[in-house]
Amino acid sequence: MPVCAAAAQSVLALHPRLSRRSALQAGAIGLLGLGTNHVAALRTAQGATTEAPARAVIYIFLSGGLAQHDSFDLKPAAPDKIRGEFNAIATNTPGIEICEHLPQLAQRSHLWSLVRSLTHSSNDHSAGHHIMLTGRSDIPPGFDPSKPKPTDWPSLAAIAGAVTPARNNLPPAVVLPERLVHFSTRVIPGQFAGVMGRRRDPWFVEASQFDPLAYGAYPEYEFDHQERPRRPVRTRFQAPSLSLPDGFGSQRLASRLELLGLIDAQRRDLERNVQVEQFDQYRTGAVALLTNARIRAAFDVAEAGEDVLDRYGRNAFGWSLLMARRLVEAGVNLVQVNLGNNETWDTHGNAFPHLKNYLFPPTDRALSALLDDLQQRGLLDSTLVVMAGEFGRTPRISQLPQFYKLPGRDHWGAVQTVFFAGGGVKGGRVVGSSDKIGAYPAADPQTPDNMAATIYRALGLPATASWKDDLNRPHQIYSADPIAGLS
Repeated sequence: MPVCAAAAQSVLALHPRLSRRSALQAGAIGLLGLGTNHVAALRTAQGATTEAPARAVIYIFLSGGLAQHDSFDLKPAAPDKIRGEFNAIATNTPGIEICEHLPQLAQRSHLWSLVRSLTHSSNDHSAGHHIMLTGRSDIPPGFDPSKPKPTDWPSLAAIAGAVTPARNNLPPAVVLPERLVHFSTRVIPGQFAGVMGRRRDPWFVEASQFDPLAYGAYPEYEFDHQERPRRPVRTRFQAPSLSLPDGFGSQRLASRLELLGLIDAQRRDLERNVQVEQFDQYRTGAVALLTNARIRAAFDVAEAGEDVLDRYGRNAFGWSLLMARRLVEAGVNLVQVNLGNNETWDTHGNAFPHLKNYLFPPTDRALSALLDDLQQRGLLDSTLVVMAGEFGRTPRISQLPQFYKLPGRDHWGAVQTVFFAGGGVKGGRVVGSSDKIGAYPAADPQTPDNMAATIYRALGLPATASWKDDLNRPHQIYSADPIAGLS
């Protein structure tokens, strides 16, 4: 299929009210030499840096569910079957202790705070993902845990993409390095626009090639939950290619842009509707991508300097958080970072060696590097960092010997610890608490709705903010108050 025709089909899919002829004319972006793979790249970054820091959020999502007892809410006085194998260590803040295998974060406790009492009602992976990715505690009517549906609530990223202003020709919200997909190839619901419509889906930077047997921060820290025989690492981290095609130099690009100008003259008689104007933004972004070295460099994380890679780590976790920092610096308002696909943090068994050896080291390293960089670049005060999973883990340790050699913890929505830093959050604080065995909130319970409100406030959205559907009906964004005590 000719490139222009393929591009036109892509435009028609996004904007069904355009005629095929109009799409072919507007789809002249193919004259830039961009194939459909490059069109996908256009949807992931389109701009340059801003002059002044703007409010932003980096939402780190730990698919599978982080065990609060083994990370940020240890219970050293609890019985063995509750306490687990890890010791608590002092942090830089008197009175706050965390897991011994998060030493770099412990040294930076003055930069972050914890909410140890976030709670919701589901122990199901799909429902938990939907709840924590949308910031809505209620499950939508007709919810299907096996697939996303157009009746799902919109994700936090979709809402941020719809209501926050675009800067520097960049999309307001980006999700990286991949969509959340179960090993069965089931796409997890809750990460899309749902009732807002597919055209409002967030922009996904598909930097990871899905591998149903890959867990963790490959290639350095790849593991298998069930410890099946190891195989060569097949998963690769590959950010979108934003370079000009072979033989397509800047002079040829200028000529093509000249030709595009002539085509624009032919389009002046077309109806100037919202869809055409939005496509113009995509084409403007295409030119920005191809001509702005800074934006291309934001994606080229695997080739960052040796000192940068040493600090973040040469693995999927390090590369992802480095890319998130660069995109925020370039002008993206919200970046959701999925640290581990395929429910990587679902530690039903072999939990303690896998957390100790494969999950905590790259997380501790990369998240600490992110906080340091944001602070040193003057971006931490304006950038909220949130880290959570779809739920916590059970207080009691258990074992499924038919699947795992060693014990772990099961799903537990009743309480989890959520990590906050920057964006007006004062470091060295703990909001709320869990009971003595880490099973339920004991003080100041918070909900995913409160977490979402905290994110929306950090983005500068007023309490009256709303988004509008295709019939121009407003939908309230806030469903609760922001978490008190963090600022």
